[in-house]
Amino acid sequence: MNIINHRKSPIDDINLIDAHYQSFAFKRHYHLDYHLGLITQGQQQYFYQGAKHTAGAGQLVIMPPDEIHDGQPKEQSGYHVKVFSITPDWLSQQAEEVSGKNHYSFPQNNIADQPLFHQLTRLHQQLESPFISQLAKDSLPIESFSYLLTHYGQVRDVGVTALGSKDLSQLRDYVMAHLDQKIGLDDLATLCQLSPSQMLRQFKKATGMTPYAWLARLRLEHAMALLKAGFSSTEVAYHVGFYDQAHFANAFKNTYGIAPSHIK
Repeated sequence: MNIINHRKSPIDDINLIDAHYQSFAFKRHYHLDYHLGLITQGQQQYFYQGAKHTAGAGQLVIMPPDEIHDGQPKEQSGYHVKVFSITPDWLSQQAEEVSGKNHYSFPQNNIADQPLFHQLTRLHQQLESPFISQLAKDSLPIESFSYLLTHYGQVRDVGVTALGSKDLSQLRDYVMAHLDQKIGLDDLATLCQLSPSQMLRQFKKATGMTPYAWLARLRLEHAMALLKAGFSSTEVAYHVGFYDQAHFANAFKNTYGIAPSHIK
């Protein structure tokens, strides 16, 4: 049985997930936020940067934005995970304050550090506790993630993924501005000054996904953010370009393992 609980934290830029994935498998996808997963029981298998990995109890898995990956249980009993979903802007601000640079990466995406694991597990619980003061809830994430950045983060040069005359971030900005409209391959190709076939080939080479799979995920990632902001499922479906509520609900559940109505 899969048990999945998404909820907000007292900090707008951090959301929390508690889950037991027993049979649910994530197809290859990406996130707009950083996902930091604490495996508390069992083992997870996942594809990341061209290779297969396994993470077990006591390990932290870091998934940066826009990185293609998947995820599934290794064993029949599944795995339990606590996840921090953190906006890139918030983590960039913390990185800049500890290093003077806001462009960084994590060379290790799978970290076995017991003191850090226990610190982050405790933080996950504290952010939900009514007995922890607001001052503590504001301060504890900065302390915990500053440790992560100083011990496992690395300042990096900013790279761009070129697609004709545009890069992937510019393409995403265009799509986000037109998310409630029909977007065709010709639209994206014209924007990037490429032919449709060039656009398709270059996009797949650059991202490992087809443009339509990438767009579908972008719609659902934005849908998740809107649901957490308090919009109704019907409103969200319209805003992200689904004109059939049942189609939206089905796509959302197939992607996240939980119905839109269960997001709070």
